[in-house]
Amino acid sequence: MIPILIRILFFLVFIFLIDWYSYQAIKTAFPEKSWIKIGFWVFSAIVYLFVAYGFLTFSRGNLSLNFGRMISLLVLSLIPKLIILGFMFGEDILRFFTGIFYSVAGHQEGDFLPDRRKFISQTALILSAIPFLGILHGVLVGKYRYRVVNHTLEFDDLPATFDGFTITQISDIHSGSFDNKKKLEYGIDLINQQASDVILFTGDLVNNHSEEMEPWIESFKKLKAPMGKYSILGNHDYGDYMAWPSKEAKEANMQRLYEIQEELGFRLLLNESVKIQKDGSSIDLIGVENWGKGFGQYGDLPKAAANLSDQSFKILMSHDPSHFDEEVKNFSQFIHLTLSGHTHGMQFGIEIPGFIKWSPASLRYPKWAGLYEELGRYLHVNRGFGFLAFPGRVGIWPEITVLKLKKK
Repeated sequence: MIPILIRILFFLVFIFLIDWYSYQAIKTAFPEKSWIKIGFWVFSAIVYLFVAYGFLTFSRGNLSLNFGRMISLLVLSLIPKLIILGFMFGEDILRFFTGIFYSVAGHQEGDFLPDRRKFISQTALILSAIPFLGILHGVLVGKYRYRVVNHTLEFDDLPATFDGFTITQISDIHSGSFDNKKKLEYGIDLINQQASDVILFTGDLVNNHSEEMEPWIESFKKLKAPMGKYSILGNHDYGDYMAWPSKEAKEANMQRLYEIQEELGFRLLLNESVKIQKDGSSIDLIGVENWGKGFGQYGDLPKAAANLSDQSFKILMSHDPSHFDEEVKNFSQFIHLTLSGHTHGMQFGIEIPGFIKWSPASLRYPKWAGLYEELGRYLHVNRGFGFLAFPGRVGIWPEITVLKLKKK
């Protein structure tokens, strides 16, 4: 308990120092508005309480709603203040050298440092309001702001009967994070409205524990696709991020997750493949367990693709997009299309079609969201249907992908 209390104390001191420095801008910009100053410290105190509570109740694998609220408050508090700090620190450097200049020139009167300029503080506060409002929107609205992304892909060797075949891909449901059934069911209805031939789910049904999905089973059972629903596992589905009381408890959790997949009507592919038949022709759908660079590597692509014809049209579901660069694109058998998720686009970024596409996820994953083509093979990385840890999305909205296959 003592080490935990020490960590809490150090972190609270750290964010207090940020608050104190940021408060200088409040004090300068609103010298006579005591209610603004009081409001600043009341909000900061609420953040301190939630942070302390979050540390005290945190356990490995604990990504509960309360933990998410703590993260959202912390992000909402700190990111705008970091912008304020940039302005205040820059002004303080200027004030310091100005004070030195006045001292050397013999013009010094009063305090060594010149007073802060009200304009600088006001500018800092105005600019910090932009991420504050963006994060607030992301928490209140953005996490359920579902959007449909459409892609049409052409292939020379697509069987003629599959010309116009449609796939709806969803990924990263993270059911343990949901907190609004009505908005969630709007997203499920939106999936069904796409009326695709198949629905493919590319992993992370839960955050850590199979019981997280229990309240949402009836909702997700409503998903419909005439030619089937197929799924794979993501890194969070294995329960590897929880401290289980025993090996048997972890295995029981995994078994229950398998049962839930079946109750939802999904055919779970565990390093195996199935043929999707249509009018006498077929394509091969391959599903591997999680394989990620730096994450669990349960996937076995050679096993999953064993006995498949080299000439068949192949679609691979693999949760982590790093698998594409590490193995898939140079695999002995040509895999036409790989579907992944995992990154969530970090749930934060900016995307303006034709102009800019950036997220912190790009620092870890070269292929982090959207459609990529390399060596004649396609990879699509879904931005995720749900959210994890931070209960919001800023600029990177929850995604329902519809891919139409066309014969070139």
